[in-house]
Amino acid sequence: MSQKLETKYGLPEKVVFCKRCVMSNQRPASAVEFKHTAQSKKVTLRINEEGVCDACLHADEKARIDWKRREDELLKLLDKYRRKDGQYDCMVPGSGGKDSAYQAHVLKYKYGMNPLTVTWPPILYTDYGYKNFKNWIDVGGFDNLSFNRNGKTMKLLTRLGIENLFHPFQTFMLGQKNLAPKLAIKMGIPLIFYGENEAEYGNPIADNAKSLRDKSYYMFENLDEIFLGGVSIKELMEKYNVRLNDLMSFLPADASSLEKAAIEVHYLGYYLRWTPEEVYYYAVENTGFQARPFRTQGTYSKYNSIDDKIDDLHYYTTFIKFGIGRATYDASQEIRNKHITREEGVALVKKFDGEFPDKYFKEIMDYLEMKPERFMELADQFRSPHLWAKVNDEWKLRHNVWQGGVDD
Repeated sequence: MSQKLETKYGLPEKVVFCKRCVMSNQRPASAVEFKHTAQSKKVTLRINEEGVCDACLHADEKARIDWKRREDELLKLLDKYRRKDGQYDCMVPGSGGKDSAYQAHVLKYKYGMNPLTVTWPPILYTDYGYKNFKNWIDVGGFDNLSFNRNGKTMKLLTRLGIENLFHPFQTFMLGQKNLAPKLAIKMGIPLIFYGENEAEYGNPIADNAKSLRDKSYYMFENLDEIFLGGVSIKELMEKYNVRLNDLMSFLPADASSLEKAAIEVHYLGYYLRWTPEEVYYYAVENTGFQARPFRTQGTYSKYNSIDDKIDDLHYYTTFIKFGIGRATYDASQEIRNKHITREEGVALVKKFDGEFPDKYFKEIMDYLEMKPERFMELADQFRSPHLWAKVNDEWKLRHNVWQGGVDD
């Protein structure tokens, strides 16, 4: 009888791959959360009895949607909030990547809205990412508030996120998500637009966000229940000598303010058919967006998530923890959009998934004051035994999408 292998992070014991795309059921479906440790229970991508994942089923639904009717819904929503006095009537969070460039431009120039763009800057800007950010504002023509958070605290929380969760982006993602609602409350802007609908990736979130009260990660009610980088607020203050004021920019708005403000959050991708490649071409033409000047390590693409040097490392950590690398994410999306076949997707995953992102690695380690050897030690510690096996002193996945894993 075979020995039962330890399964970390609340992941499913059996690894199953979608029969349409190349994604597995090991993909966490909850995007951003305050959690205690990396072992916290996660909601993962569901695959039905026919072997098809939620994200692919959503792609089927998109093909049946009456997009003219959805746009009419959007027009009705915008008419409710559009201002004629020149004041801001909606907010678009982003960094000038293809998605935020597209949504801000469409809202302003096609639908006549007055968007204020707001930016939680990357941890370490890439040169081309910063250029895209500047083009978004200067070529696209937008007002922007860029929030320069406490760099010392950001560095600490990023390092703790790696050490405790093997998640270098957790606190960045929280700050990015929480910035817009808090600014909207302070500035009296009642409408926030994000880009792609999170249902595109199989996340168990309503198709179109309602009020902020429906989003638990936006609410700041009990400090004792909030952890940043896997560390409680109390411990951060006592052990790391961090003041509460240093942490406030990372925390969500308080519930009473949200209740009073009645801010609405919507995904533009719910109303307009969202195709990443078309969004990319639109951003190039209208806001001066430029793709990365070289292939992104870990995948085959050049234009997705390219503004932060830590982005590539983040996707490498998802490969270590969940067996899912950046090529899997990119190929799955392109298969659903019918830009490539599943066979092509499998080949791309086989070639690029798990490639180590060494281009910015030393710079990142220097910034975090972490030894590269320590990062590699952590990588081994965070591998789940049900996903990984060591063969001839080399780590191998037990299961992969091309059925070439150690246990396939």
